[in-house]
Amino acid sequence: MNPKARKQFAQHWLHSEEVLSQIVTAANLQPSDRLLEIGPGTGILTQQLLPQVQSLVAVEIDRDLCKLLVRKLGKIDNFLLLKGDFLSLYLDELLVSFPNFQKPNKVVANIPYNITGPILEKLLGTISQPAVPAFDLIVLLVQKEVAQRLCAQPGSRTFGALSVRVQYLAACEFICDVPAKSFSPPPKVDSAVVRLRPQLVQQPANEPKYLETLLKLGFASKRKMLRNNLKSLVERDRLTQLLEQLEINPQARAEDLSVAQWVTLSNKLLQRFSFR
Repeated sequence: MNPKARKQFAQHWLHSEEVLSQIVTAANLQPSDRLLEIGPGTGILTQQLLPQVQSLVAVEIDRDLCKLLVRKLGKIDNFLLLKGDFLSLYLDELLVSFPNFQKPNKVVANIPYNITGPILEKLLGTISQPAVPAFDLIVLLVQKEVAQRLCAQPGSRTFGALSVRVQYLAACEFICDVPAKSFSPPPKVDSAVVRLRPQLVQQPANEPKYLETLLKLGFASKRKMLRNNLKSLVERDRLTQLLEQLEINPQARAEDLSVAQWVTLSNKLLQRFSFR
């Protein structure tokens, strides 16, 4: 019997064998893989992952769940449990003492939805400071709305600053829907599995920090045209002229530009108007 889920940790126990299977399949596991699992909970996913990989490091904040995991999995040689808040742990430093578990190359996890953004940033880094070394693969169970934003295409209602920031750092793939009934207790939202393959875009920004500023301003008001959102950086007429030269509709909104177009716009603005 599973322990009572704690609201403070956004706990919901996944019990769908079908979803577990799809998560494991999406991870494309190899015997040489060294996994990181964030928030293993009762260990239902952990138990499916362990027999297929070289090692698995699990990070769990709930002390009662840690005790449960030790009872269940503590004697398995390729399992290491770390108690603590993933966001505040210096994982590389901690793993120095555990040579067999150093440098995880993949992440597979059902993460707490209330800290999805910070977890993504810690796993991928930012446009100006990408995570190094990058993971080979990241498979996450997240809120469906977030999954849609991560994988959204330019011009769609869900395409936003998060889409650009993450897609600059990784190729994003929507794997499957996960209805609320797949959990106990069921969350108030539907979920989804996504797969991220960290990799920089083919044409990186010349000055990544400037691109970050541009995105923040560009998406500040999604209903406004881009030339209005960016008027604090460049005059509307000059920006209109540049957009036309880049074959971008001068009436475009932020969500209409692809990641590559955002990078090109950032580079051109710096080159042409010398804003730094």
